[in-house]
Amino acid sequence: MVAITRQTLMAEIVRQQNLARSIANDQQKISSGKKVAAPSDDAQTWVQISDISRQQSNQAAWNANVVYAKSRSEKAESNLTQLNSLFTRARELIVEAASTAEGEPGRDAIAADLEGIRKVANELLNETDFQGTPVFDDNKSILVPVARGLSVEAVGTRQSVSDGVQVDGQTFSLDQILENAINGVKSGTQTDRDASLSQVREALDHVILAQSVQGVRASRLDDAGERLSDADLQLASQRSELEDTDLTETITKLQAKLVSLEAAQAAFARINGRTLFDLLT
Repeated sequence: MVAITRQTLMAEIVRQQNLARSIANDQQKISSGKKVAAPSDDAQTWVQISDISRQQSNQAAWNANVVYAKSRSEKAESNLTQLNSLFTRARELIVEAASTAEGEPGRDAIAADLEGIRKVANELLNETDFQGTPVFDDNKSILVPVARGLSVEAVGTRQSVSDGVQVDGQTFSLDQILENAINGVKSGTQTDRDASLSQVREALDHVILAQSVQGVRASRLDDAGERLSDADLQLASQRSELEDTDLTETITKLQAKLVSLEAAQAAFARINGRTLFDLLT
């Protein structure tokens, strides 16, 4: 039998314990899929992963902002499309009124249709969502952060849509124009109806312009979303490279360590027949 000293024995025990811990660590890496799970695994890599994690948290917040802003933008676009249809219909009704004699039932029906259009238009302009957030911002557009140092408008203001229609040097709101149209159809002269038709045409152009501006906002939000998606993919790739386990490499190393540990334990058992308790006492 080959004699071994207590010091040699303890060194071998420590070596095998370290090897067993390394094997357990590799097994954990394989099961979790992560090669760096704590600062002690690799301090420098852990710092890099933590930094990427913070960036991903910011990205998640910006993505959520873009999603919310897009939902508001889409609703604003929908309401503007409906306003377009309403004023297109109002224009048709005023033209129809010109060929309907005063006092005929058809004239009252046209006025009633215009009153309905006026009501719906006001509802569209002042609509709020289930959280009480207005479709169009009040007085000033709210800026939505979508990246570091970058904020964009999701929707325009209600005032920019409803007010500021220029007709022959005068300024009208959409509501005033519809009110004038109703009065022109009910009891106005042909001159009044002609003026109302001009106003409604300008109102329709005003709504179309608002639609175009909202389309620009939607495009900016789409661009912001695409940039965030690209950045998400890049960060995920960087993090995976730093953090994820290379299964092929780790399994190969694990198998080698298992063979080494088994051989060491077998050799240790053959060389020293006494129990660990015997050697330590």
